[in-house]
Order: sequence, then structure tokens, then C-alpha cells
Amino acid sequence: QTNMLDFVFAVDDVVTWHMTNLSKNRSHYSFLKFFGPKNISTIQGYGAGIYYNTLVPCNGRMIKYGVISTDALIEDLFHWNTLYVAGRLQKPVKILAQNENSRLQAALVSNLKSAVLASFLMLPESFSEEDLFLQIAGLSYSGDFRMIIGEDRFKVHNIVKPNIAHFQKLYSSILQGCPQVVYKHQQGRLEASIDKSPEGQFTQLMALPKTLQQKITALVNPPGKNRDVEEILLQVAHDPDCGYLVHQGRSGPV
Repeated sequence: QTNMLDFVFAVDDVVTWHMTNLSKNRSHYSFLKFFGPKNISTIQGYGAGIYYNTLVPCNGRMIKYGVISTDALIEDLFHWNTLYVAGRLQKPVKILAQNENSRLQAALVSNLKSAVLASFLMLPESFSEEDLFLQIAGLSYSGDFRMIIGEDRFKVHNIVKPNIAHFQKLYSSILQGCPQVVYKHQQGRLEASIDKSPEGQFTQLMALPKTLQQKITALVNPPGKNRDVEEILLQVAHDPDCGYLVHQGRSGPV
């Protein structure tokens, strides 16, 4: 009851949404309310593409809610432009309402598949189900100094440990479709043997989101060299430190 509830609204028309919300809930906004819905929407477009109203009293408790355009959400889910909302959706959430948007549906699935692939590259050949979920849950925190110091270093464990069943439900269909994985859902166990050959790693690298591919290539491509992404990722696939390079790519600035 004391935890702040965190909502995210994906809306097709951001300006109209803010206009309506300002007329109904003006007190939710900071001083930015004086700039009007168009300017708020413009400001929202920077950074992660999401605008938050925080510390909002609602039904006897505090909530915060973010607003993101459907198009910006889809781009982040497919390409990991910032991984801000896509990272949240790699963890169990409650979807309260959803319209029929086939591109959004495809993007939601793509985001989960990408999380599994990136984690496969960073994990050893064999690992437990819990190891996989810890790796996935940590993707969006990589490079965040708060994960290195203070109490937040336990945050990933605190997300995964009480929610193993929810992670299983979220990823079961994707893991059942992975040829590298024997997924024993009834026993709550996962047995994986990941192909760590250069060919296997290259296939996985080529399936990663575009932004992560670009960050990985920037790490290993010397300035002034004009090589294409496929050539560089083939080099990374042969590198014994392939998993570390993926981690470094994820940890870099977005």
C-alpha cells in the first residue's frame, strides 16, 4: 500500500491527450502546464520520449504516470533506442487495456525475443532459468551507476526473486520456441545449451536490435574505418570476449 504505483499510457495523439488531461487534471502537471499541450508534447519528444506526472494522489495512494506516443514506444521496442520503456516491458507488468494494433503486438514480442537473445550472448553455455531472468531484468540497468553503489545493487534480485512465476509466464512461449532450450515449465526448470560457435553467435548478433548493434560496432571499429555492420559483427562473433562486448554495448550511453 505504501509503494507508488507506476502507470504508462501509450497514446496515438499526444497533443490531444495532454489537452484533454490538462482540462481534467491540471493539478497533476508541474509549471509546464503553463506552456500548453503542444509545448509539453514537444518536450516529451526529447530523451526517452516519455512525459511523467509524479506524486499524484489517487484513491488513497500515490501514483505516477508517464505518457508516450505509440509510435515512439514501437520504435523503442523494436530498436532499443533508449530501452527506457522497452526495458520495463521486459519485466512482468500488468497491461490494463490494449487496442488492436498489430504493429504494437509484434513490437512487444520482438522486445522479449531481443532480451532473450542478448542475454544468451552474455551468459555461459549452460545456465539456470533464474540466471536468465536475472540477466534479462538487468539489461535496462546496465551502465546505471545506481546498480553499482548503495542498496540498488540488489534491485535486480529483488525484482526477479519474488516474480519467478510471472517471468516464466511472460517468456514461456518464446523459450519453448528456442531450439537451444529445453524448457520444463511444470518443473519450473530450464535447461539450455547455447551455441557459442562463431556461426551461432553471429546469427544471434545479427538478430539484435539496431541500436545495440550500432553500439557494439562502435566499440570495435576504429575511427576512420568504413566497414559495414555485418562485417564488424562477424568479427565480434569470432572474439572470445563476444559476450563482454555485448554487455559493454548495452552499458554504453544511449
